[in-house]
Amino acid sequence: MRTALEIVFWLSAALILWTQLGYALALAAAARLVGARAPSFADAEPTRSVSLIVAAHDEQDVIAAKVADALALDYPRELLELIVACDGCSDETAARARRAGADVVLELPRGGKIRAQDAAVRRARGELVAFSDANARWEPDALRTLVAAFADPRVGYACGQVRFVQAARGARATNQEGLYWRYEMAVRSLESRLRSITAGNGAIYATRRDSYLEVDPIMGHDLSFPFNMVKRGLRAVFVPAARASEKMTPSIEGEFARKRRMMSHTWPIVVRGGMLSPRGYDFAYGLMIVSHRLLRYATPALHLLLLGASIALVASGAGLVYEVALVLQLALLAAAGLGGAVRARPLLVARYYVLTTTSLAAGLWDWLRHGTAASWDAAEGTR
Repeated sequence: MRTALEIVFWLSAALILWTQLGYALALAAAARLVGARAPSFADAEPTRSVSLIVAAHDEQDVIAAKVADALALDYPRELLELIVACDGCSDETAARARRAGADVVLELPRGGKIRAQDAAVRRARGELVAFSDANARWEPDALRTLVAAFADPRVGYACGQVRFVQAARGARATNQEGLYWRYEMAVRSLESRLRSITAGNGAIYATRRDSYLEVDPIMGHDLSFPFNMVKRGLRAVFVPAARASEKMTPSIEGEFARKRRMMSHTWPIVVRGGMLSPRGYDFAYGLMIVSHRLLRYATPALHLLLLGASIALVASGAGLVYEVALVLQLALLAAAGLGGAVRARPLLVARYYVLTTTSLAAGLWDWLRHGTAASWDAAEGTR
């Protein structure tokens, strides 16, 4: 019995450490070993027509600024088509988008972001289709830089770098998403250098119009597009010089709710959306999917197994190493609990880690219990 518990303990600990830290270190070592450098996307004069699509639901407060931001991009106006796809808007989003200068404004029944994007792509005239959120702000050269990635005919999908900014101040400004996201971007950059990324983001990305995929409306592009591009023989790349920014949810608790909602859309992709099928993956990319996606999503279960095995081993007098491991795990939970009352950075980081890890399981529970709606509302404090 003790041997089985020790196997569970060490295997769970190893898999958690691998997906959270070891994988990134292995990518860095591999990139150094094979001399994989970050691709240099040439800043040539743009020649490709682009349809920039903004799906919006009740975004009257920010849509005019978004249209102005898009029209101010350093990209030839004759090659840029701006489409605002209104997903069942009940406010002034459509009217304000038209007044601000959007080329096309689609007023659609509520069907969710994905179906609004599908409708916009069918209407689009550009060779490339780019996508952004209504609350995202792009740097002037972002589109030019993003489009340059498609000079490589092997590239089917490109996403830029989004920076999350803390708009709130005071007691509510506790979210540590920025710290996590900087680490995630570093990992994503290494994946792109070595093979292809395993996930994108909704704030700034693009694909060839003839490569666009119409997926289940509950399955977001962020996760479903990159691995499907690889399965079709294309690359999904990260273009860090194409920069955008978005307001983050002010509180850690708000981030938990946001990630819980996101994971209810993620689990269908994992379970029945094709991610689990190895068909179309080479060995390197398959290892990336397992390491960065599947094991990351399994961390709640791995933590529970580790904690349970630690308690049982300590109770059986198995040794000091298990006692130390149990103390460290309980200390993490205690720090996360204190982070709700004491605004010390280490405590807030612990609280962020525990709650966002829990959100992975909570999203699975929500999906299994009552399914996932195709539509959702903006997270509090992000507009």
